[in-house]
Amino acid sequence: QVQLIESGGGLAQAGDSLTLSCAGSGRRFSDYAMGWFRQRPGEDRMFVGTIDDIGAVKYYSNAVKGRAFISRDNSKKVMSLQLNNLTPEDTAVYYCAARRVKTVGVRPSLFDYWGQGIQVTVSS
Repeated sequence: QVQLIESGGGLAQAGDSLTLSCAGSGRRFSDYAMGWFRQRPGEDRMFVGTIDDIGAVKYYSNAVKGRAFISRDNSKKVMSLQLNNLTPEDTAVYYCAARRVKTVGVRPSLFDYWGQGIQVTVSS
């Protein structure tokens, strides 16, 4: 069992950078691939980025590719998402997720554990 808690959200202005963190619990955190998703009101939960169990493989959505960076520190059981050059389109609730395998995933259905989500609002 893994519990996930996001932090670092809030208000930002267009052009700013923001770092979200996801703190995990459970002794198998380092065995799990992780991901970030976001959801806007009235829309489906959308893939943002994913990282494998050891941080060697990362994959990003086209919407954030080139301005996003995912990292993890298994010794601290933390995963982070840095998102640069924010735009109002980045406004959403952001979720971190874990899946009980080592390899990356891009579909929400592939993930087994979810945080409660954290709001990010970007003003123009």
